[in-house]
Amino acid sequence: MRGIEEEAEASLVGLTIRTSSPASSSSKKGKDLLQANNNNASDSSPSIKNSPFNSPSLVSPPSSAFVSALQSPYISPRATTPITTHKPSPPLSYKGSQSEDVPSSSYTPPSDQYDFSDEQPSDRKLKLSACTPDPAPPRISFSFPVPRVSLAKVSVSSPATNTKLRSSDVFIGFHGQNPNLVRFCKWLKSELELQGIACFVADRAKYSDTQSHEIADRVICSVTYGIVVVSCSSLLNYLSLEEVRFFAQKKNLIPIFYGTGPSEIMGLLNCNAIDKECKEAIDGLIKSHEFKLEANESNWRSCVGKTATILRAKLGRKSVADKETVEGIDELPFPRNRSFLGREKEIIEMEMALFGNGEYLESTTPSTRGEASGQSEGLADEESDVVSTRNGKFISLELGKCSEPRSEAWSDPNGGKNSLKRLLKTKKYRNSSNCKSSTSVVCVNGVPGIGKTELALEFAYRYSQRYKMVLWVGGEARYFRQNLLNLSFSLGLDVSADAEKDRGRLRSFDEQEFEAFKRIKRELFRDMPYLLIIDNLETEKDWWEGKDLNDLIPRNTGGTHVLITTRLPKVMTFDTVQLSVLPSSDAMVLLRGRRKKDYPVEEVEVLKLFDEKLGRLSYGLWVVGSLLSELAISPSALFEAVNKIQIEERSASPFLNVMDEQYCKSNPFVAKVLAFSLAVLEQAEGNRNLLSLKMLLVGAWFAPVPIPVNLLAAAAKNMPTGGNRFSKWNKCLSHTFAWCGGCGLGRRSEEDAAFLLVRLGLARITNRQPGCWIQFHPITQTFARRRDYILAPKATVQGVRKIDNPLLNLDHLWASAFLVFGFKSEPPLVQLQAMDMVLYIKRTALPLAITAFTTFSRCNSALELLKVCTNVLEEVEKSFVSQIQDWRQGSLCWKKKTNKKVDEYVWQDVTLLKALLLETRAKLLLRGGHFDSGEELCRTCISIRTVMLGHNHDLTLAAQETLAKLVRMRSKI
Repeated sequence: MRGIEEEAEASLVGLTIRTSSPASSSSKKGKDLLQANNNNASDSSPSIKNSPFNSPSLVSPPSSAFVSALQSPYISPRATTPITTHKPSPPLSYKGSQSEDVPSSSYTPPSDQYDFSDEQPSDRKLKLSACTPDPAPPRISFSFPVPRVSLAKVSVSSPATNTKLRSSDVFIGFHGQNPNLVRFCKWLKSELELQGIACFVADRAKYSDTQSHEIADRVICSVTYGIVVVSCSSLLNYLSLEEVRFFAQKKNLIPIFYGTGPSEIMGLLNCNAIDKECKEAIDGLIKSHEFKLEANESNWRSCVGKTATILRAKLGRKSVADKETVEGIDELPFPRNRSFLGREKEIIEMEMALFGNGEYLESTTPSTRGEASGQSEGLADEESDVVSTRNGKFISLELGKCSEPRSEAWSDPNGGKNSLKRLLKTKKYRNSSNCKSSTSVVCVNGVPGIGKTELALEFAYRYSQRYKMVLWVGGEARYFRQNLLNLSFSLGLDVSADAEKDRGRLRSFDEQEFEAFKRIKRELFRDMPYLLIIDNLETEKDWWEGKDLNDLIPRNTGGTHVLITTRLPKVMTFDTVQLSVLPSSDAMVLLRGRRKKDYPVEEVEVLKLFDEKLGRLSYGLWVVGSLLSELAISPSALFEAVNKIQIEERSASPFLNVMDEQYCKSNPFVAKVLAFSLAVLEQAEGNRNLLSLKMLLVGAWFAPVPIPVNLLAAAAKNMPTGGNRFSKWNKCLSHTFAWCGGCGLGRRSEEDAAFLLVRLGLARITNRQPGCWIQFHPITQTFARRRDYILAPKATVQGVRKIDNPLLNLDHLWASAFLVFGFKSEPPLVQLQAMDMVLYIKRTALPLAITAFTTFSRCNSALELLKVCTNVLEEVEKSFVSQIQDWRQGSLCWKKKTNKKVDEYVWQDVTLLKALLLETRAKLLLRGGHFDSGEELCRTCISIRTVMLGHNHDLTLAAQETLAKLVRMRSKI
């Protein structure tokens, strides 16, 4: 039992002051210490020098910073406090955590923890020596020259190891129950520690034992700089005033005004109810306000960054490298929509869900100062939980826990209650019925095209200053996993797969993938606040492995908020904001377009017909408004032209999901508007180029992420120019296009063609750099896929070969792989010739698999892709063999008539590429410990290369080395 207790005590680093010797001599020295304690207790004037409990190594950690701080003229010496005890109670104010300081400021221990019962032995009770006339004086503030009694409990039976507090550079003090204030202080601490500055953050009013206060006081005395986050309640708490006065005297105070300002603080000087100490604190705040650090809800990020810059310069930490993110990765994908309107109710609802209503009763009330003794004693309402001292014992003033009534009150000279105190109390009761606890995950759901993405984008721009960074992730099922791993760029993380050995053992592929996601989750869901937006979440299950969404988003997200937009009616058990259609007034504004044209009453009635036909959905309204803005056409003429378009009944596309097909069938008028837009593109550009139209058709088969315009144009140029696809509409639309003569939609460059799609509301500009990038709306892609799923997909695959930066276009590479190979139940949509297949696998599929494996730890997905490529090449080989057999068995007349020949060079390329795939798979399987499968593949590779290239060829020898490594590793296992 003693071993267990000693181990438990040893784990509480920084709290228990050890005085005993090692285990070999603990018994003898323990008796000597007890004897010394008894002798000191009988002495009426004990000295620090004679007492073993007050040696420098016990009173403070053996740190020069601590010793020099305690010798400061601003710090009074501590009183002699011999303590006799057998077995200490574990300090309850500390919880071991990497994200919380010692003692934890977010944990309030139960009251009366030193109140032992009568059944306990008398030697376990605290015995304090008489050092003042009062036999048990209360805790004294560190900032006043009055001796203080230390109530730290000391063990004489524990090993003689001196407890050492972690050295801190900066103390961050705050006070209040507002979760946003706590969130801000934790963010500030995390940011400073990211810069290499050790911090200690504390709300000392929540400490309910002396030991916690002792530790916090020592940190305050030892730090180089003190930050006090001054909120409305700070001046109502004597502990916060102590911190301000102490750091101001040492001239190392850096105040941050949170939700208030210097002018408001100075206004309190005219209040008759404040005392001398409060005035000194206010004076110290004003004199130390040289850096102008004022935090409000619109500049949290700027304030935290400025504070970190100031402290990094003052502490000489300029050499500490910041955690830089990868260039080219933008925080938000789109520019802010200046035409955004409405949705104020939904935005407020989302803000309330994530941040609460912002009205919290600060639990502290002003403190009274004892004129004679100089003691400080905090006073509070009976419903607050501030800890106060009385007769040397800390008591909790929570409702029902205070056994003695309070007789003191902070009053003005006229005897009336302080007005600020009454204001806080009135404010509390006024808002108690509206107080709502905040959550960390909110889902915005609604039908397609209703404006979910626009709402999330507007929310991100409005509240981006409340977060360290906004992270935008596409939630489409096929790309969701890769998009989450792409966060490693923004977060500056390494999620690459293991080398051949890691920590002395080989880890399975599942372990490596789990570790990659674990790194992202560990960085994302901690005290550093991020806003993670998952746009257009299609399913709760992972498309690749069927894992649940709970595996990716934990219950405790730390300081991070998660905002999900989805068509699903419900996502797990997360809070939901149901998005309804826009009100009629906002819908009419969208229909008028960007130019805000004024129409006569008759045309306004036509706009109302558009509103009714489109179901008041934001996407359709925006496209119609864009057409009216860009074309010289009236609403009545546009409505007539759109109504004349006939939508063909098409069979279900194999590459559209059920929800997309259902949307197209249930919204025929939207389909007509989009068909009219395509007709406008063809008629405006004629038969000369049709670049914009081709870019739209091929863009439908790219991934639903930003696309570089040069890549889109390259793919569009691979698409052959057919006949006039909309010739049957030209006759009925001739009158309409006569109105379009002056719209200037002629032949144009690549960027101009992309901007035309943006002007017509079919795509939008993105923030991605370098170059020009656009992204199509999902509804635009759905409709375009129904128009052409033969020529456009093939042109997309051919255009993907020209991708310059694979890391920034991984989603597009995967999209092309889905088109060529198909996955799961989906058949391949693009059929490539043998040589084209060799080029695609060599230039696109193979680099994609290696990048996914090595850079993102997507081990299983990469191996599956390589396996599919191998199977495809084997089918090509079989077709070659079949053609040769048919040619040999055929008649002589047939041989003369046929011109088909098997290209031996192509066949050789296919065979050697197959060997390369087998070798690559063997090398990757080696990293996951699959030696048997890797050995079999490697032997097949060696056989192929031996026949094709010879025994002594470099590639054959390289494969033999890989085989030797596989055999050697298998023998070791």
